[in-house]
Amino acid sequence: MNKKIVKIGGIEIGNGRALVLIAGPCVIESPESAENHAREIKKIAEKVDMPFIFKSSYDKANRSSINSFRGPGLKKGLEILGNIRDKFKVPVLSDVHCVGEIDSAAEVLDVIQIPAFLCRQTDLITKAAKTGKVINVKKGQFMSPYEMKNVIKKIESEGNENILLTERGTSFGYNMLVNDFRSLVILAETGYPVVYDATHSVQLPGGEILSSGGESKYVLPLSRGAVAVGCDALFVEVHMDPSKAKSDGPNMLKLENLEEFLRQIKNIREAR
Repeated sequence: MNKKIVKIGGIEIGNGRALVLIAGPCVIESPESAENHAREIKKIAEKVDMPFIFKSSYDKANRSSINSFRGPGLKKGLEILGNIRDKFKVPVLSDVHCVGEIDSAAEVLDVIQIPAFLCRQTDLITKAAKTGKVINVKKGQFMSPYEMKNVIKKIESEGNENILLTERGTSFGYNMLVNDFRSLVILAETGYPVVYDATHSVQLPGGEILSSGGESKYVLPLSRGAVAVGCDALFVEVHMDPSKAKSDGPNMLKLENLEEFLRQIKNIREAR
C-alpha cells in the first residue's frame, strides 16, 4: 500500500522493501552498555539478514518520577550515539524534546524522533523538519491515525518528505494501551512508511505509580499481527537484562530472545 521510500544511509524503508529493525535499549545507561547492545543487536540482525537502525534515548524527559533515571543528557548522549554510528556503521535514532536540542541532534542522528507526547508541538516538528533529516513521529496515545495527516503537513511545509509514522498504542482508560491494527492501514494510506512500536504498545503507562509497568509477553504476538497487516519496520526496545534496565524494563524484549523473535517475524513477512 505504501508508495514512498525513505532512505536512511544504505537502508530503504517502505514500498515493499525489506522489513527494518529499529532496536536498542530504552535509554543510554552508559557508553559501555550502549556499545554492547549495539554490537550484539547488529550481530543478530546480520544473522537473520534484517536491516538495522540503533535507537536509544540520550534523555528520557517524560519519566513518571522526578527521581527516575533520565540518561546522560544531550552532549554526552550524542557523543555516545556518534561513536556507535562510526564504530558499528549503523544509522542511529534518538528522540528530541525541545527546539533547542535539534541543531545539535541533527549533527549526529540519522533519524530524529518526535515523541508521542509531543507529536502536536508545531515548533518542535517544523524545526526538526527544517534539518532535512528523516523524521520519525510517534502517534500520540490520545490521537486517531486520521489526525496524523496534520502532523505530516507540518513536516511537508518545510519541504521535508523524509517521514516515518509510528503506531505505539492508544490509551484505554487508566494505565492501559490497546492496539487497533486498522491504524497501520490508515497510516499507510498517507503514502509514508509505517513503523510498529512493539514494546511501547505493551507498556502500562504510570502503572507502577512512580514508573510505568508493562506486559512484555505480548510483544511477539502483537508484532506477528502488525507484520501480517503490513508495517514497514519494527521498533523494539531490547535489553540484556530487562529486570535491571533503568527505564521501561517491564515492556522490553530480552536480548537472548531477539533472534528467535526476528526469525518468526521474518517468516510472517515473507508469507505475505
